[in-house]
Amino acid sequence: MTIAIIAHDGKKADMVGFIKDHITTFQEKKISVIATGTTGSHVERAGLDVELMLSGPYGGDAQIASRLVEGHVDMVIFFRDPLGKHPHEVDVNMLMRLCDVHNIPLATNIAAATRFVQTL
Repeated sequence: MTIAIIAHDGKKADMVGFIKDHITTFQEKKISVIATGTTGSHVERAGLDVELMLSGPYGGDAQIASRLVEGHVDMVIFFRDPLGKHPHEVDVNMLMRLCDVHNIPLATNIAAATRFVQTL
């Protein structure tokens, strides 16, 4: 199973906390993780192996979307900051739309992500 993780700047600390809370599940279930560059770097420092894509504004969201369309992503955890403006919002919307088109589970907050991880 491959899970893509992404977090807007205002949610990166939440993502690191989430990963720390569930790192045993990720490691025991041998889940492959791909992430946008900055988010992935933070998560790597938390102790999880991550395949890094580019940073979101530089195309990382699009790289993950490409993998998703090719059938290489089973779940997306994307902690969005709904109150901030983001220069790559078009890419974010594209990724979310493709999750719907390809029936890929998408968690955009800690509560949903926790439920997803509990089902693994």
